[in-house]
Amino acid sequence: MVTKKGSEKTEDKLEVVEEALSRSEQFIENNQKIITIIVAVIALIVVGYFGLQKYYIEPKEKEAQIQLFMAEKYFESDSLNKALYGDGNSLGFLDIISDYGMTKSANLSKYYAGICFLKQGDYNEAIKYLKKFDSDDYIVSNMATGAIGDAYVELNQAEKAAGYYMDAASNKPNELTSPMFLFKAGRAYEMASKFDKAVEAYEGIRNKYPASTEGRTIDKYISHAKALGAR
Repeated sequence: MVTKKGSEKTEDKLEVVEEALSRSEQFIENNQKIITIIVAVIALIVVGYFGLQKYYIEPKEKEAQIQLFMAEKYFESDSLNKALYGDGNSLGFLDIISDYGMTKSANLSKYYAGICFLKQGDYNEAIKYLKKFDSDDYIVSNMATGAIGDAYVELNQAEKAAGYYMDAASNKPNELTSPMFLFKAGRAYEMASKFDKAVEAYEGIRNKYPASTEGRTIDKYISHAKALGAR
């Protein structure tokens, strides 16, 4: 049985709900034009995004993939200038980056261009393109980060190189790339006379990746770095 007091409370709640609904309706009426414009803009953005994907980016991606195929062939055969600049008929990585900037092929071309410049000894250009590269594939991403480290070693910036190697080793740690980059970091820290950090990198291999190629001989590098640090 509903009491009079309970009935009054229910009525009060209904009045509050009705008042809120009335305010909402009033707000919509007062701002109908603005709301319509906002909804139309959102619809245009959504339609525009899918239209851009289907009618611009997808065709561009197909074109870029065709061009990338030849550039990759030149890269694999160490014809680095043709890989970078093209052969007069097909585009090189730099042209693909310039002409197909919104595509995945252009993004991948940044990695290839960076490695080409690294192999050619143009380390600053290598760093520039490798830093622009972005990948969800953590192995490829780590290889790019490690390659930046390689370029800094060649520029005699060993401590900076070691930082990139450590980043590459710690991003999604794995048995394939982590021990390799921890080892490179240790060597770079030794070059920078940061022997305590070198020991730390080497011990990371011994503790986490003892079965790796680097792990099998890491004790001698630990001993060597400790001895250098004790001088």
